Amino acid sequence: VQVVESGGGLVQPGGSLRLSCVASGFRSGDFAISWFRQGPGKKREEREGVACSSSSDGSTHYTDSVKGRFTISRGNAGNTVYLQIDSLKPEDTAVYYCARGKYNSDLRPLSGNFDYWGQGTQVTVSS
Repeated sequence: VQVVESGGGLVQPGGSLRLSCVASGFRSGDFAISWFRQGPGKKREEREGVACSSSSDGSTHYTDSVKGRFTISRGNAGNTVYLQIDSLKPEDTAVYYCARGKYNSDLRPLSGNFDYWGQGTQVTVSS
């Protein structure tokens, strides 16, 4: 079982990126997939949950600070979860992680809900 992130990079403010989280070893549709980010100098326990894709009804959930700019979606094949980030800001600079969760709508990294995490992908927003 693993989840692997990709798609990060260096982007100018106002730009866009699409991050991918590829799941393997399990049926991703049976689990919620959430995206988190860890900003520069932040500890693991300070990761911020930004978006969640539910396992059951396809509903999505976002933290308030990213609503309108971040969009989480599942690919047609079902094993990939995307995070589209638009209108990037320097404060979006972070390592972005995806994680598998048993329960939906959970953006709390320390809740105990998430059993598999990826290695992260770096997003840097700078001119």
